[in-house]
Amino acid sequence: MGENMFAIIEDGSIVTPQGFKAAGLHCGLKKTDRNDLGVIVCDVPAVAAAVYTTNLIQAAPLKVTRESLQDGMLRAVVVNSGNANACTGKQGEADAYTMRASTAAQFGLEENDVAVASTGVIGELLKMDRVTSGITGLPAKLNGGSEGAESFSQAILTTDLVKKEACVTVSVNGKKVTIAGAAKGSGMIHPNMATMLGFMTTDAVIDRESLQLLLRQTTNLTFNMITVDGDTSTNDMLVAMASGLAEHDALSPEHPDWEAFVAGFHYVCQQLAKAIARDGEGASRLIEVRVDGAESNDDAEAIAKTVIGSSLVKSAVFGADANWGRIIAAVGRAGRPVNPDTVDIAIGPIPVLEQSRPVPFDEDAALAYLQGDTVDIEVKLHIGNGSATAWGCDLTYDYVRINAAYRT
Repeated sequence: MGENMFAIIEDGSIVTPQGFKAAGLHCGLKKTDRNDLGVIVCDVPAVAAAVYTTNLIQAAPLKVTRESLQDGMLRAVVVNSGNANACTGKQGEADAYTMRASTAAQFGLEENDVAVASTGVIGELLKMDRVTSGITGLPAKLNGGSEGAESFSQAILTTDLVKKEACVTVSVNGKKVTIAGAAKGSGMIHPNMATMLGFMTTDAVIDRESLQLLLRQTTNLTFNMITVDGDTSTNDMLVAMASGLAEHDALSPEHPDWEAFVAGFHYVCQQLAKAIARDGEGASRLIEVRVDGAESNDDAEAIAKTVIGSSLVKSAVFGADANWGRIIAAVGRAGRPVNPDTVDIAIGPIPVLEQSRPVPFDEDAALAYLQGDTVDIEVKLHIGNGSATAWGCDLTYDYVRINAAYRT
């Protein structure tokens, strides 16, 4: 999507856009000494938007963040890992409000200026003495450079093995505008927002309605097109903040540089989404499924998600088995129109099915391809112009090991 419209900033982070600083520290929620509390702060009131999990069971921080975002503005977001503060009743709700109030007090903000996010184990009360003590230590660590971004990115991880960051610049009215993001996610990941926390920062000038529209549309094409295990979390949240410090004409769909801004925003979200899929719990391979020739884009999305979410497909990729039968079976059960006589499937560069008939292929070449760290699966339906891409990972022994002992 318009890759010539933006420039990738390899060492960029959530604090690269003008006006943003971040911090992270270990307050004692995790049993290890990894950071478990972080904050992003904007120097000025930022236009803000968010999307949330579709799970009907929603954690306390989501209620608090929705309340803070009623006026479409934020100054800060505070995040803890190690405890989801979900299914914790009135006490959990009170604790989320306390996190908001404590952060506001420490940074001299109004309570409604602060969003709250949590991730980790469900059903356990937060150790609030540790959380509030940690929050008092955040201002001293607030940093607008790589140190602040790194400490924050580490603070939001749970079973993640690596941090997820992306950053680009685009030109708006001839001025440089930066878009950045950081995310976490590894397990309980499924389209419709996953156990995923994402944070977008930009110095663009944009109104709340345009930012919310862009965030929702982009989420549908990126974060909602990944799956690790078919589970949708109670805590998923993606928050975007725009400082406006680039001082160009306000962006909206009517702005002549809107398309460039959308392309850069989409790239950041897609990179974060793919990084989450690649870092799926126990994963050894990233899988990309592209569906072309569906009756509609919506149909293509549903079919791609079904293929990427199939435990049998994921297991076959882990075993480096070019078992196309599992792929076409997933295509057929997606509940969307398919002509059973016109399906093509390729695994990487190797066609394995044409017009729904097997194609002889080199098993050794397929094995070698499937042993790489990225596996592309292409499905062509030949019944329309709809297309979509989804991302996921293989299903390994380690996924079971990690989740069999998640609480311990």
